[in-house]
Amino acid sequence: MMSRRPTITDIAIAAGVSKGAVSYALNGRPGVSAATRERILAIAAEMGFVPNRAARSLSVSSAQAVGLALCRDARTLGIEPYFMELISGIEATLSANSFGLTLQIVGSTEEELDVYRRWWAERRVDGVLLCDIKLSDPRPQAVAAMGLPAVAIGGPLAEPVIPFVWHDDVEPVWQVLRYLHTLGHRRIARVAGIEGLLHTSIRDGAFDEPVGELGFENVEIVHGDYTGEEGARLTRRLLTSRPMPTAILYDNDVTAVAGLNVAHELGLKVPHDVSIVAWDDSPLCRLTHPSLTTLTRDIPSYGSKVSDLLLSVIGQEQSMESRTFSVQCEPAQLLPRGSTGPAPARTAVA
Repeated sequence: MMSRRPTITDIAIAAGVSKGAVSYALNGRPGVSAATRERILAIAAEMGFVPNRAARSLSVSSAQAVGLALCRDARTLGIEPYFMELISGIEATLSANSFGLTLQIVGSTEEELDVYRRWWAERRVDGVLLCDIKLSDPRPQAVAAMGLPAVAIGGPLAEPVIPFVWHDDVEPVWQVLRYLHTLGHRRIARVAGIEGLLHTSIRDGAFDEPVGELGFENVEIVHGDYTGEEGARLTRRLLTSRPMPTAILYDNDVTAVAGLNVAHELGLKVPHDVSIVAWDDSPLCRLTHPSLTTLTRDIPSYGSKVSDLLLSVIGQEQSMESRTFSVQCEPAQLLPRGSTGPAPARTAVA
């Protein structure tokens, strides 16, 4: 067995053919017979040959990689199930198509765009995924101007210059509010995500809309950063205010778990004194006591659809006239568990 990485030359010697023939066979190009191609591929597999991605990118003008730059604190990514599930879905589809994922943490939008320019100039990626779409986001226009294939994760984009994959964030909010209203809750709050993000703004608007229609007494939105620390701080503020909300919706599972812990800390019973709902189901939500009511959606499938769309753009399978600019995924569905129940008697509807 070889003690070093096998090369095209090693395969050529073992197969008794030229290096050019090996290259044709490995890259699926014409120039060798079917029998020779089969023999070369069998020898390559037996040797454990893995193509040099960088060298291949120079020869076929393809990096066989997709880039994802995240403007998030690296410490929070490892504990936020949403991103882990999203990346798992992205990776599953990319790897099935022999593509890799290049991931980098950045500190600002400007740094993110610099990364894209460098990746594209150095041919390190064939396309990129844009995450955390903002209300006034310069990135779609910037990558389109570079000629860099890209897909936005989130939407809907008002004037799309790149394709996007999205969930409806309005209907799930209405599901939760109707459910809580039926349970007798009239004072509700939401621990929201980062201000300025498109999906946060959409959820803000959806949360405000039903106040008049459903007749809530008090509705409050406080914005955080998706971390457990901020979720705990904001929950403590809400639960020590008067009048105290009887139900709280959280924009992610991490803040909801932190909020549940604060409720216990303050001596409140969930759901007897306060009900809790988390956006995005995860194992965290099922391991708490009580388990958390959630808005659940298939995040790995979301990531897979994102990859599928980007690969079609990279492969130029669609003309600009027929290109799919929007793929809508199934919206989140309410999944009641033990953390929600009837409002306290003093606020329940007679």
